[in-house]
Amino acid sequence: MKIETKVVHAGDRKKDPGRPGAFVPSSTPIYTATTYLYENTAKLDRVLGLEEPGFCYGRYDNPTRSALEELMTALEAGHSAQVCSSGMMAIHVSLLAALTDRRKSVLAANALYGATTTLLTQVLEPMGVSVDFVDMCDLAAVERKIAESKPGCIVMETISNPLLRVADLDRIAELARAAGSALLVDNTFATPLLIRPLEHGANFAVHSLTKFLAGHGDVLGGVVVTDEAHAEVMRTLSRTMGPVLGPFESYLSMRGIKTFALRMERQCANACRIASWLQSHPRIARVHYLADPNHPDAAVIRRLLPEGLYGALVPFEIKDATKDDVFRFMDKLKLVVRGTSLGDVHSLLLYPAIASHREIAPKQRQRMGIGDGLVRLCAGIEAVDDIIADLDQALA
Repeated sequence: MKIETKVVHAGDRKKDPGRPGAFVPSSTPIYTATTYLYENTAKLDRVLGLEEPGFCYGRYDNPTRSALEELMTALEAGHSAQVCSSGMMAIHVSLLAALTDRRKSVLAANALYGATTTLLTQVLEPMGVSVDFVDMCDLAAVERKIAESKPGCIVMETISNPLLRVADLDRIAELARAAGSALLVDNTFATPLLIRPLEHGANFAVHSLTKFLAGHGDVLGGVVVTDEAHAEVMRTLSRTMGPVLGPFESYLSMRGIKTFALRMERQCANACRIASWLQSHPRIARVHYLADPNHPDAAVIRRLLPEGLYGALVPFEIKDATKDDVFRFMDKLKLVVRGTSLGDVHSLLLYPAIASHREIAPKQRQRMGIGDGLVRLCAGIEAVDDIIADLDQALA
């Protein structure tokens, strides 16, 4: 079954095995109960002991959340999923699961979402986890660093935030497997429509549900899809720590995902048109976009991503712009929303220096290639001519 069909059908229309002849709802209802009862205590005992399927307590499981987890497992071609209260919680619990029975050492991409870097350096490192960074697009450097640091877990993004670098995911997975390291991949920018990391050898695929999947700017959530080897430790951590997503947010996420493939296709097409227009604009110094034949990772992009689907993100650099210049440009936007997110139905523009990478020191941002003139546009589903017209008048 293709992903465009899975987004519509997976997880829904469950029949209660304990109620023969009961009706089946066409979409998964919102179950708000924290506690679930059975006709006898023996059955409750079996459910609590995981000897029999069922629901018993909201921190352990919930029918609405379970349906969303089944849907995400299908989309990412994994073994099981855990939906969480945010994308950062999904990354955190994945790291804990990866390091449970491995060396407490992480090798991370030197180009990551700012909060992920902060989690590694300001939360895990002070707790005794050693953290090293490497350019994931330099495969030889990755191999050397793995040999040196012997990481328990390797952390990367399929498409890096914010400069859209794409590393050799499948080859890094081979190196990780040979070293006995778990591979954790943040797949938020790419989504399962473009690539599914577990199919390429990753152990964990993480998403911010807030972004393209839920897609309407009304849900805060995250999800981690894992392979069979890490399913049990993930379930134990979830039941113990309770990082779970609420039933209403789970319902909204599942509802949003039904149109995810259509939205993403439109957003990719809009982004391609916008990137092409920006490249010829006199005020733009550089456009970062995966379809660019001069992209530094063009060969990897052609090998790993489907033709014609290059994501919805278009970071671009305004020529000789200072922070004040960028603020003036942003304040002139009328249609494009100035926000701290991405993946909504409306176009969103973010300034990494004050948002996604605010917590990164200015000199480090410069080393990462995030200059004062860089902004990150995420194309929405509006008419592309209207998006371009708004950018044009704001750049004037």
